[in-house]
Amino acid sequence: DPAQPKATSRNCLNNLTMAPENPRTIALFDVDGTLTIPRGEVTTDMMEFMKNLSKKITVGIVGGSDLPKQEEQLGDGIVKVFPYNFSQNGLVAYKDGEVLEIQTISKHLGEDNIKRIVNWVMKYLSELELPIKRGTFIEFRSGMMNISPIGRNCSRPERNDYEKFDLANNIRKKMVEAMKAEFSDLDLTYSIGGQISFDLFPTGWDKTYCLKFIKAEDFDEIHFFGDKTFEGGNDYEIFTHERTIGHTVTSPEDTKEQCTK
Repeated sequence: DPAQPKATSRNCLNNLTMAPENPRTIALFDVDGTLTIPRGEVTTDMMEFMKNLSKKITVGIVGGSDLPKQEEQLGDGIVKVFPYNFSQNGLVAYKDGEVLEIQTISKHLGEDNIKRIVNWVMKYLSELELPIKRGTFIEFRSGMMNISPIGRNCSRPERNDYEKFDLANNIRKKMVEAMKAEFSDLDLTYSIGGQISFDLFPTGWDKTYCLKFIKAEDFDEIHFFGDKTFEGGNDYEIFTHERTIGHTVTSPEDTKEQCTK
């Protein structure tokens, strides 16, 4: 029931002091669509189930959103509830409530390469003919850069018109091809999504990034539960990874059912 109160660290206090019965089995859980309804908050019932599960095996959370967003969905202090917590696919990693690593695209690529990308993108876009242009062409996020030829602050109708124009003229596709050639030395992945923009991030910064913190000598089995496990979905890489046993779920209820089996 989505109307149930949100579980917070106050009513799902810290399990970290107790070792589970089978510590060498770990289950990693996606957030959206797996532990919560998409963009929704976890129910008290679901959080209670997860806490009981963590008495049996080691539990970890791996979400694509940043930590503040994850806390909105799973409750404040979520990093102290389960032994492993990963936000932004593991770029922000916690173990037993302590920070393991905070990685950013600027730290990884270096400021000179960030400037190279920004300067090239601005020059390319300045020479690109489009029916209209608005503002916010580059959005710099901690784990990626989002690039929009029309500009992110266009209106809804302008967005819809641009999408049609982009599909007819391959604007984003051609720009991505040009960037792949220009920045072939940086090993970047480009992902065209939504109507008006595309993302670029270092290759391997999908959910498999978190596996570097799950040491092979500590675990016999790594299970992953997620809903977007199809090719192109953001759970696909970790779901198909050689180190994991993947489980596709359709909802928090389905997650619960599959774990109970």
